[in-house]
Amino acid sequence: MLTQRNNVGLFRFISRHFFSKPHLFSTISYSPRLSKTSCIQYLKSCESMTQLKQIQTQIFRVALHQDNETLNKLIAFCTDPSLGNLHYAEKIFNYIQDPNLFIYNVLIKAFAKKGSFRKAIWLFGQLRENGLWPDNFTYPYVFKAIGCLGEAWEGGKVHGFVVKTGLEFDTYVCNSLMDMYAELGKVENFKQVFEEMPERDRVSWNVMISGYVKCRRFEDAVNVFRRMRRETNEKPDEATVVSTLSACTALKNLKLGKEIHGYVANELGFTIVIGNALLDMYAKCGCLSVARQIFDEMRIKNVICWTSMVSGPVRDIVLWTAMVNGYVQFNRFDEAVALFREMQIRRVKPDKFTMVSLLTGCAQLGALEQGKWIHGYIDENRITMDAVVGTALIEMYAKCGCVEKSLKIFYELKEKDTASWTSIICGLAMNGKTRKALELFLEMKQAGAKPDDITFIGVLSACVHGGLVEEGRQFFNSMTKVYNIEPKLEHYGCLIDLLGRAGKLDEAEKLIDEVPKENNDIIVPLYGSLLSACRIHGNVEMGERVAEHLVKIQSSDSSIHTLLANIYASADRWEDVTKVRRKMKDLGVRKVPGCSSIEVNGIVHEFVVGDPSHPEMREIYSMLDRMARPLLDSEESEMEREIMVPYCW
Repeated sequence: MLTQRNNVGLFRFISRHFFSKPHLFSTISYSPRLSKTSCIQYLKSCESMTQLKQIQTQIFRVALHQDNETLNKLIAFCTDPSLGNLHYAEKIFNYIQDPNLFIYNVLIKAFAKKGSFRKAIWLFGQLRENGLWPDNFTYPYVFKAIGCLGEAWEGGKVHGFVVKTGLEFDTYVCNSLMDMYAELGKVENFKQVFEEMPERDRVSWNVMISGYVKCRRFEDAVNVFRRMRRETNEKPDEATVVSTLSACTALKNLKLGKEIHGYVANELGFTIVIGNALLDMYAKCGCLSVARQIFDEMRIKNVICWTSMVSGPVRDIVLWTAMVNGYVQFNRFDEAVALFREMQIRRVKPDKFTMVSLLTGCAQLGALEQGKWIHGYIDENRITMDAVVGTALIEMYAKCGCVEKSLKIFYELKEKDTASWTSIICGLAMNGKTRKALELFLEMKQAGAKPDDITFIGVLSACVHGGLVEEGRQFFNSMTKVYNIEPKLEHYGCLIDLLGRAGKLDEAEKLIDEVPKENNDIIVPLYGSLLSACRIHGNVEMGERVAEHLVKIQSSDSSIHTLLANIYASADRWEDVTKVRRKMKDLGVRKVPGCSSIEVNGIVHEFVVGDPSHPEMREIYSMLDRMARPLLDSEESEMEREIMVPYCW
């Protein structure tokens, strides 16, 4: 910003912006001399920047260009997001000799709202250098700027200024301070501010709940909501409900979600935002029928799209996407596609998130033809191929085995984020392209993208497929030492699988002992992986020990008993095999039937072991029999009879 604020410079500035253009505001242009009251009145009724510049010349003529009240109105208009011009406001500010606190507050707010956070913080510094004391209108937008920039040190410093100015107990300031700490991820800080507040309003409780949600402390968010209901007379509003429903969704807390639904229906009333949140909660908790009921009952979904005279009310795109995503999440892909087709019939234009949900469904089922059709739809309808859409396409093609297509999309992306790099690395790993996956991981680091925990699952999986034990160890250790990422169950599982396949069973068992044992859910899959390795390498002694340990934790898992039986069978210990199977029968353990699916002409067909319900099952068995007969050199077909009495293990 400039520092020159002399009258000559101001006159030249006004001349450049006004005298070179025709006068449109003639009522001012020809008035001989205006009073201060008239100038302020004209500023209040001003409707455009053109008019404002004409008024400004009159202000200069009557020597009001440094008058506080007049300047307040000028700056207020220029910072109006719909009518003003922030750049012009900044130029006027540079010529003001002694800007007052109101002017600083208005500009800080305007810059923070526009996203010019550095300028907002710089203005706060200037304000203090000029000897002005910030008030409770100054701090909220300064805290917003600091939170968005992620500068914790600066936030602590400004918090200190709040205490010095005696505003540490002002509710408005405390609410914005809590919100800043939430943005910075400082849970203890915003909790302390909240607990020390002498008075809390509804916004205070809302900020606390949303702060915990931002920091993924969902249980704490729910507890604050319950405390709000128990300790205060404040009624939850839309913001309270939406934040708490987000926590319920993450926790799969359907009971509280239903309570909130009842409160909305009986007291608060539905809005588009609340409807979206409720639908999302029910869909992600698996209550798709309730989610669909909310979807169908929502009347007006988007005011902008209200076209009742043409085709009736059009649902908000967020609502459609939430419903599609719910179907996809619970493998009801046919219904997701049907809903997408209904969107097209009703001329509801899907956004990129709708397409990502559908592509995710295609990836889960391996529905390549459907995925290709959606890709074509994206291209035809000019949906922006950004990192989000590109990542979904990469994942879909990779899971359908089209690695080259995944690579082509990846290289064509103009902007690649961590998710894009991770998706292609994981895709290459699952298709056995170990070297290429590790090459791209190196390129990712060179490009300045920061790997996350999912990236390392892909990298370690690549090492498993390639049998790269030493490299796997190095990558695993670098997670904590280099990237400060705490290994999760999946990372331990990959390394144990890698060691197990390489025959390093003792090292794998030792690694399991080092895993933080918060609950049995973590231990079971790791020991299961080790048990599988014992079977591969015929280590009966370790297999027995691991299986015995697993049965104590989770005796109903059929895979544990099956693996142990297979280990005994490999060692020709048939009596022990019989004992294991007898024990399974006594415990009521049944082997989970295998399941597979295939896409034919855009339709996904699913098959389960022992389930003859497919409408074309007889034709399928007949074709399989015709294929098998030459190989087995058999004249009889056992398969024709098995369809009548399906075999269940």
